[in-house]
Amino acid sequence: MPDPDTSAPTPPDSQSAPPALPDAALTIHPRAHFLHGIRPRSTELGFTLRVVAEMIRGFRTLHFVGPCVTVFGSARFGEDHPAYVHGRELGRRLAEAGFTVMTGGGPGVMEAANRGAREGGGMSVGCNIILPKEQAPNPYVDRVVEFRYFFVRKVMLVKYSYAFVALPGGIGTLDELFEVAVLIQTGKLADFPIVLLGIDYWQPLVGYLRDRMAAAGAVDQRDVDRIIVTDSPEDAVDQIRERTIRQFGLTWQERPKARWFFGERSLTPTVKR
Repeated sequence: MPDPDTSAPTPPDSQSAPPALPDAALTIHPRAHFLHGIRPRSTELGFTLRVVAEMIRGFRTLHFVGPCVTVFGSARFGEDHPAYVHGRELGRRLAEAGFTVMTGGGPGVMEAANRGAREGGGMSVGCNIILPKEQAPNPYVDRVVEFRYFFVRKVMLVKYSYAFVALPGGIGTLDELFEVAVLIQTGKLADFPIVLLGIDYWQPLVGYLRDRMAAAGAVDQRDVDRIIVTDSPEDAVDQIRERTIRQFGLTWQERPKARWFFGERSLTPTVKR
């Protein structure tokens, strides 16, 4: 019987350790660094200047829009969706209460809130984001600012508002909602009302925050308790109006006038049709 071929490879033992690398592969020069991802200084300077320019353009455009209520929600819902119907009624009631309605400026729930504001004879603003698949501003905004950077857009959506309402939406809506919640939790933003419109849609999220995260000590119970959940646009606006007047002292007064020598334009609401 011939001897077995001892040169043939044997299958690796599943329990055995991986083969050791040669010492040279583990040797790193003491002055070496990971450089992937570092951009030239000129590129970083250009990025900084673009961000500053976008900030200034947003400030100049939106200087006279407040006080606003920012409405978040999905861009994917059409006119027949309940969230669109609620968003439209919400926008109308906010306008009738004297607030400027601010949204992300896109379609879906954002369009509904801007549309309702126009129907209520109020002012309607959109902060639109430029995307690879371009998102066109909806036709119901009286003034729109387009942004390249999401984080600059978020600043504008928060800066001029005294309350925030989230209707059913996706990851973008959650991102914006929790951004506001973190700013309030950390004291970077006043304790403005956060309203979730749509009990069936939002209650599981609020339940998770209360029953899992607050119970585990990951968040404070007061951070959950400040969230208002309702099915009624009327109730949402009533609570926003009551808290902003009582807690933050909003009063009726003439809007400041734009100065032509600064290149400013005041915002005039579209006449209700």
